[in-house]
Amino acid sequence: MQTESVWLGPMRAPVRMALIGVTVATLAMAIWLIGGHFLSAEGISMHEMLRPEGRPQVQIMLWLMFLTLLLASLYLSDFIGSIEPAPTGPLDYLSLVCSRVAMIGVAGIVLVMFYEVVSRYVFEKPTLWANELSLWIAAFVFLLAGLYAMQQRSHIRIYIIYNIMPRWMQKASDVISVFLIWAFTFSLVWGAFNEAQQKFGRMETFGTAWDPPIPATVKPAILIIITLVAIQALSNLITDWKKHPEHHSPLDDVDETEIENIRRTLEEKN
Repeated sequence: MQTESVWLGPMRAPVRMALIGVTVATLAMAIWLIGGHFLSAEGISMHEMLRPEGRPQVQIMLWLMFLTLLLASLYLSDFIGSIEPAPTGPLDYLSLVCSRVAMIGVAGIVLVMFYEVVSRYVFEKPTLWANELSLWIAAFVFLLAGLYAMQQRSHIRIYIIYNIMPRWMQKASDVISVFLIWAFTFSLVWGAFNEAQQKFGRMETFGTAWDPPIPATVKPAILIIITLVAIQALSNLITDWKKHPEHHSPLDDVDETEIENIRRTLEEKN
């Protein structure tokens, strides 16, 4: 993990301090709400978390969660792993931030499942929302991971023919690939825009006991993120245009840093 600032620069320290403060406030608010749910007959449940009207404590909690997620994503995006290429354009930074949102989302799914297990088997109070919330988070994790894969150029590519092409033919292949991505994006947005607008406009829900607005949020998110993927593909094409010819082999997938960490761990155990 590279510790140099990727893009925040002198703002890294203020963002870190703000993140710590907001995280502490979020945890305190969460403990208060969870404690009230279990100890008070009028406590705030997850049903009310989706319906914050007239409940200022719920609105405060939602804003604190949003700020925590935003600040954590900004702060974590200022570090890149040893195998992550350095960002080369403004959209790359946005993709890095979105990738950290997805990373936090995976941790969120684990916490939701842990809460469900404890609530079900320790307190004998199974939830009505854990499954839907996990699906909701996972949908955004899947979409944002696709954007990150495009930015990292780690999507599936077949190099058998690409490697034997001259550079001008490789560029032509890249242009065709980006054109097809844009054609798919245009077709998807053209065909699904009205439906996504309608679902969001009426805030369509999932139809379960908890009834979260999964269709109303995921459908528009698909169109927005697939558009970002197409823009990212175009950005990659422009950035890679002047690169020298690339040749790929199975050794490209070998993570030397991870191998070295495993070797060091084994040596320490022995």
